[in-house]
Amino acid sequence: MKRKTRHTLRVLFVEVGLVLMSLVVLLPILLAISMSLKSPGEVFSFPPTIFPHKFYLQNYLEVFQKVNMGRFLLNSFIMAIVIMFGKTLFGIFAGFAFANFKFKGSGILFGILFITLFMPAELLLIVPLFSLMRTFHWVNSYWALTIPFLASATSTFLMRQHFLTIPKELEDAAKIDGAGPMKFLFQILVPISKSMIGAVAAINFVYAWNLYLWPLVVTNSNNMKTVQIGLKMLMSNQSNNNWGIIMSGTLIALAPTLLLFFFVQKLFVKGLASTGLKE
Repeated sequence: MKRKTRHTLRVLFVEVGLVLMSLVVLLPILLAISMSLKSPGEVFSFPPTIFPHKFYLQNYLEVFQKVNMGRFLLNSFIMAIVIMFGKTLFGIFAGFAFANFKFKGSGILFGILFITLFMPAELLLIVPLFSLMRTFHWVNSYWALTIPFLASATSTFLMRQHFLTIPKELEDAAKIDGAGPMKFLFQILVPISKSMIGAVAAINFVYAWNLYLWPLVVTNSNNMKTVQIGLKMLMSNQSNNNWGIIMSGTLIALAPTLLLFFFVQKLFVKGLASTGLKE
């Protein structure tokens, strides 16, 4: 068999495998979309149908009627955007410090920071954090939803690994031109690190958007609850298992993260692909 033929077959095998894996990943989403567009009678019809006979958009309207989904979405957007900016900004500063400054104990400090990546921090810290929020009278407020998550070991690690890939000669040239550390960071490193910063921001947004346990603990008013709690409330309200409405609510909650990844997927892939590669 010729080398070109073997290469073609190998590429074809990889492409077919990737398509099959994509279908496995997308199948639950496609089924959720199909079910959300079915009437209650069609959802439980037998034999089951893959595609709805008629689009039943009333399910999406009923989501907002059953629970205060509009308010939940607003709360989640505020929480996710604030946490995204905070974690990304502090990640840039901390990553730059670990990558470009050598100080006593920096290796040990970074090792401790790295170990925290493997710890379920939300579960370990939930009681002391709640006590702290109650002391500050921040319970049931945006302060409690956002402040405890403004710093991230993950963001620091990713930004540090990225900054280590930047040639040291660039920093030396900046010093010769009279640029200080902050000027070097904001005028040189940040502009050439847009892909990595975009990837970190996307990760932080998705993490904050999917938070469930902490908002459940720290909020007691429906006006402050987030979309993930709203989904649980929607499932509890649908005692008759109206899966059309439940799937509609699920897709409404899922849409922002899917749209975000769709628009920043190139930055996401490019940024993560460059992490840890020393030039």
